[in-house]
Amino acid sequence: MVEGKEEIRSLSQKSWRWRSVPANERALEYRVGEHIHGFTVKQVTAVPELFLTAVKLSHDGTGARYLHVAREDSNNLFSIQFRTTPMDSTGVPHILEHTVLCGSQKYPCRDPFFKMLNRSLSTFMNAFTASDYTLYPFSTQNPKDFQNLLSVYLDAAFFPCLRQLDFWQEGWRLEHENPADPQTPLVFKGVVFNEMKGAFTDNERIFAQHVQNKILPDHTYGVVSGGDPLCIPDLTWEQLKQFHATHYHPSNSRFFTYGNFPLEQHLKQIHEEALIKFERIESKTDIPKQKLWEKPREHSVTCGLDSFAADPSKQTTVSVSYLLTDITDTFETFTLSLLSSLLVDGPNSPFYKALIESGVGTDFSPDAGFNGSTREAYFSVGLQGIAERDIDTVKQIIARTIDEVIANGFEEDRIEALLHKIEIQMKHQSTSFGLALTSHIASCWNQDGDPVELLKIADKVSRFRQCIKENPTFLQEKVKTYFKDNPHRLTLSMSPEEDYHDKQAKMEAEKLEKKVNALSEEEKNQIFEKGLELIALQSKPQDTSCLPALKVSDIEPKIPFTVLETALTAEEVPVQYCAQPTNGVVYFRAVSSLNTLPEELKPYVPLFCNVITKMGCGALDYREQAQQMELKTGGMSVSPHIIPDDSHLDVYEQVKLMKRIAEMSDIKPVLRKLPRIKKYLLNSDNIRCSVNAAPQQISEASKEVEKFIKGIARSKKERKPVRPHVIEKSSEVKPVGNEMVTGLQITRKLVNDPTFKPCQMKTHFVLSFPVNYIGECIRTVPYTAADYASLRILARLMTAKFLHTEIREKGGAYGGGAKLSHNGIFTFYSYRDPNSLATLKAFEKAVEWAKSGEFTQQDIDEAKLAVFAAVDAPIAPSDKGMGQFLYGISDEMKQLHREQLFAVNRDNLVDVSNKYLAAGKSTRGQAVLGPENADITKDPSWVKR
Repeated sequence: MVEGKEEIRSLSQKSWRWRSVPANERALEYRVGEHIHGFTVKQVTAVPELFLTAVKLSHDGTGARYLHVAREDSNNLFSIQFRTTPMDSTGVPHILEHTVLCGSQKYPCRDPFFKMLNRSLSTFMNAFTASDYTLYPFSTQNPKDFQNLLSVYLDAAFFPCLRQLDFWQEGWRLEHENPADPQTPLVFKGVVFNEMKGAFTDNERIFAQHVQNKILPDHTYGVVSGGDPLCIPDLTWEQLKQFHATHYHPSNSRFFTYGNFPLEQHLKQIHEEALIKFERIESKTDIPKQKLWEKPREHSVTCGLDSFAADPSKQTTVSVSYLLTDITDTFETFTLSLLSSLLVDGPNSPFYKALIESGVGTDFSPDAGFNGSTREAYFSVGLQGIAERDIDTVKQIIARTIDEVIANGFEEDRIEALLHKIEIQMKHQSTSFGLALTSHIASCWNQDGDPVELLKIADKVSRFRQCIKENPTFLQEKVKTYFKDNPHRLTLSMSPEEDYHDKQAKMEAEKLEKKVNALSEEEKNQIFEKGLELIALQSKPQDTSCLPALKVSDIEPKIPFTVLETALTAEEVPVQYCAQPTNGVVYFRAVSSLNTLPEELKPYVPLFCNVITKMGCGALDYREQAQQMELKTGGMSVSPHIIPDDSHLDVYEQVKLMKRIAEMSDIKPVLRKLPRIKKYLLNSDNIRCSVNAAPQQISEASKEVEKFIKGIARSKKERKPVRPHVIEKSSEVKPVGNEMVTGLQITRKLVNDPTFKPCQMKTHFVLSFPVNYIGECIRTVPYTAADYASLRILARLMTAKFLHTEIREKGGAYGGGAKLSHNGIFTFYSYRDPNSLATLKAFEKAVEWAKSGEFTQQDIDEAKLAVFAAVDAPIAPSDKGMGQFLYGISDEMKQLHREQLFAVNRDNLVDVSNKYLAAGKSTRGQAVLGPENADITKDPSWVKR
């Protein structure tokens, strides 16, 4: 790929920091058997189609496995993964994942994980509990930051404090409803307890969980690894610590690093800070193969009624699932996942035609298709939104479809389209490629499969082509083996029960009663004392000085500017071109302004966007259109946008964005209004386009754009705006450096409604959730205003220093905070929240806290780091220049905003709190989504929906 590199180099020396040798080539110099900082190199493999080199190592002392993927990508990632195989549904791996992040030997402060969000420029930080592993990934573009985060992650994983109070806060505890009043009843509380209660109100989640538990019943897959709310209170603190000792050990671990930072540095730090302190143990976490059934099984389960169901009499779900192959057989797994796509994806697939178009149900059953995250993969297909009496019909359709596929096979074009999609996915450069890789290999590597084999996608594609060529019935034989003749088959149906939620609540109440009745008076007193102790601990100011941190001075003062060129087509349509290293993929977008669209058609625009790519086009019907899109593109999508003006809150542009990367599904009832909308949208007066492509493709692409525009109607009448309130606004493209870029103007048509008056609203949307989702929005100022930067820092400061403690730690919600959106709306929010009005009160308290200025310079610096981590998040080559194209925000405006962010000080923060957020200063709206609420009902200022 040498030519490609030269191309990029000549583009602009400034914007590419070029290292003489890319990381993937440097890594080829490692030798098998070489010893580096306590590790031995086992294998070095180049994977040219993904521009990477994989280096496999193992740790001499503990046997810890290590995979390094060297790739010339500045967004470097680290992850550590443990095989976690619970044998009950107490949620022990999930609660452990939360609790290890609450402080460790070297970093004993409470919650170092959340604290690091404000002391780092990380582009990603999180932790995941899967059915059989727990994964801790982070990514960053800054080498010093990488070392800081690595230190915190290693200490958390291997040397956590696991304090009892942390277990109570994160897992479950008994506590008085009002912890300060021992007269109030005892209830269950805890972050994971509430999170899983929220998760188990989602019927799709319940169904998918049952499928896995029942098709793989014999070992760890038969339990709920995240925790079943009715079992979580059975977990003890001792059991948690025991689970950590046996599972979070280097001998049961897999390390993964990715990017262009040097491998030696990572190995040295991991060896010295963690692994050197351990001896090898036999990890007994292997998952045995599921014993195969001799005959198929059937199960039925119940769930809650869906208040959103289109037809209340059709709320049953049914699916048939088949156990497939061991996922460590990477080629067989690859083949079966392709086969699954052919069976269920898109309007041309046999199951789509047979099931969706039968009209029996509303959509595929949850988790339909291939599931490769368990030791043996399984395939599931069925329908949701059916009448209970149609269960047998669906089973018959599935059996019949399988017979038809065995008889007829698949069209060659569909197989080609699928391989084309894989090819485009390999070329598409995402900004989170490292994260995608660690997720992609996690399950297979967890079962001792070979992660490097998994990365060699091109080999698999060519082997697959070979198999089909040598044996035209290759896929049909697989269908016969795995579907038709497979006795390990599960039929699962799920129907709603009127009183399902009441039953769940009753079981929880009985569990609670049993726990409470077993307590002695002394234990009850202890619970009250511990409750007060937890609140005191949560309210105590934290000493975070033990944690490593970047400084504001570590942030780059200037952003690299992206070179954009703008040209007019013959039809005077502006096109923005951006030359980027896109691996030969062209990204095309067109924006069409809705400023001439009559008001009464506006509500139909989202529907129009949803169906326009699925109704067929020209001489193609919708099936042929879907086929052509798969064969020729990485996908096409259309979406409505309201784009705020950068300098005025009530001026906005309504546009429809056409994008070439997306997924499809079919919508049948096409409203008569849609052709009318098309007339306004596909009109070259309202359109502007953008192209991101490799430099050598741009001239070809511009010819195609000309052709596209020529095919679009112009309005016959003279150009006069249909609506009186349209403002034309130009965005000048400025010269970059000393090269003159065409000084062409793109005119954006903005809508301004002078009669619009913002009004206060308090709305309660009554929904059948057991927890609340809460928002409060306040109008402030647009992007280019001087105060915007201060409000942006303030939102982050309030989240980290006040709201996180109040809403998550004390309130027990899964999350909450404040953010400032692009359009100048300042938002407070919480989700999966057991409280409602108390949370709105916490929002008020946050404003009082900000007005009082009770924060330090270090707090402000931390908030700046967190904001800059978002501002400087990596941008994929396909998305460069989009700020300018969509929002009219140029690199100059971004640089100015950057300087304003650096300059924000304490006085600015107190000032904007008083000016915009204090009660009565700005218009605000409040909304609560959640269950019936007596307190809200009593208050007449709330509107109930």
